[in-house]
Amino acid sequence: MNTFKIIDALCATSEGVSRKQISYDTQSGLILSVDENKFSRDEVDDYYGDDCLLFAGMGDIHIHAREDVSGKNTYKEDFRSTCAAAKNGGLVHVADMPNNPVPPIDDDSYLAKMKLTQKSDIPILLYAGIGPKTRPLTFKVPYKVYMGPSVGDLFFKNNEDLDNVLVHYKNQWVSFHCEDPEILEEHKNEKDHFLRRPISAELMATDLALALIEKYDLTGKLCHYSAGAGLDAIKKARQKGLRVTCEVTPQHLFLSEEKIRAMASSEQIHYQMNPPIRPQQDANILLEALKKGEIDYLATDHAPHSKEEKEKGMSGLPGLDTFAPFTTWLMDSAGVSPEMIALVAAENPGTFFNTFLSSLNEKSDLMKKWGKGMGFIAEGYSASFTILNLKKPLTITKENLKTKAQWSPFLGVTFPGSVETLILRGQKC
Repeated sequence: MNTFKIIDALCATSEGVSRKQISYDTQSGLILSVDENKFSRDEVDDYYGDDCLLFAGMGDIHIHAREDVSGKNTYKEDFRSTCAAAKNGGLVHVADMPNNPVPPIDDDSYLAKMKLTQKSDIPILLYAGIGPKTRPLTFKVPYKVYMGPSVGDLFFKNNEDLDNVLVHYKNQWVSFHCEDPEILEEHKNEKDHFLRRPISAELMATDLALALIEKYDLTGKLCHYSAGAGLDAIKKARQKGLRVTCEVTPQHLFLSEEKIRAMASSEQIHYQMNPPIRPQQDANILLEALKKGEIDYLATDHAPHSKEEKEKGMSGLPGLDTFAPFTTWLMDSAGVSPEMIALVAAENPGTFFNTFLSSLNEKSDLMKKWGKGMGFIAEGYSASFTILNLKKPLTITKENLKTKAQWSPFLGVTFPGSVETLILRGQKC
């Protein structure tokens, strides 16, 4: 059986867009070589025309898959439905947050949750949680800290307690949900969600997170960043040499507080998330920062909740199913270059995933299949690709969603392009 395959396509990387021929082995699932004109058209197994653009497999490093050993929240999502929604959205790997009923906070709880991920076709990297009494695991993993109240119980009520715990996490990879708990407490009785979680809470928490990253020599990441005014502090921190990156969600780029306030009140509540969707001015600043490479990751903060939970005010929006189609809007309508999409949707998420691959491949059979890892069109990396058709529009409907939530903040939106083909370890999905 011949396991040698060749794709000929326009390929987008952070270095440029050019037609390449990618040879890979369907048995090992790894890329063998990347050439320009080595093979004739007749020798190529799959040829994609100029309407299509091939990226190294895209990854979402901030999702909430909802499954843990308790099984209490699998009615929202589980690792199988997460996998289905991710592949539907053009993704080949994801990273799951730890705010579960039984959070992964030590070796045993982390490995118990990791075992559950093996029902997924795609690799699911897990964050470990940092809470008031936690300590680092004995092997290398990413960590998540909730500086203020969020969904679940894994958060800090004041900044002093946070500082007292982070002293134990020196040199670790820590992602921060930046909302100051004391400011949130001061505004908890405001009339709506926008006012109860003001931008000032994010700005204050940003300053503290950057100070803690410096104090404890962390490799830090600021999650789902929404405050345009906070980007200057992040830039200054980088200039000082701090290892700090940040994410932006599709919804914080596409939506605005003004658009949501114009909706009927019964509809507005469906768009509630933490931190909230900000004014259009912030969306504009974030978009410009994305174009200039000042934001490192496009990450959805995928948070599936039932319709009943949303109507009761549960925060969080689903986003896996629409990840890659949304990038076609960024390229076609928002002026983001394919090179930048390759960086924030494929290469940087791949680098994040690859950082923990060697540590975890001894813990999970699923982690042993990816060679040098994800995110790059190069020899030895996983033959996993997201191929977009930029001229094939997609209107988001309930029927084309795979998430159990069966809802999307992009319902009714027509994106200018869609996923043409998803290839995972050399196999078309």
